Amino acid sequence: MSKFRILELCKEKGITQKDLAERIGMTPVGLAKAASGNPTVETLEKIAAGLGVEVVELFAKGGDFVAFVRRDGITHTFDTEDALIDYVEGLKTDKGARG
Repeated sequence: MSKFRILELCKEKGITQKDLAERIGMTPVGLAKAASGNPTVETLEKIAAGLGVEVVELFAKGGDFVAFVRRDGITHTFDTEDALIDYVEGLKTDKGARG
């Protein structure tokens, strides 16, 4: 199951993924890859704007927690507090190993 609700939101809005892709200046293949992969925050913002929803609405329902962390040019997305805490604890461990 995809972690994103892009197809579901397209259906709710009465548009196809191809229509959405054209609306936001992406190719349908690019949109499909973003929907099934790890898109950037900027891409998520474009998709959300094209659908007329907030970015958080793009995520699969299952909780009310979404966090983004950008580090070293990579954006990480977390959908649980535990996942975010694990990430931060890993940073502390990495910092201690380097220090």
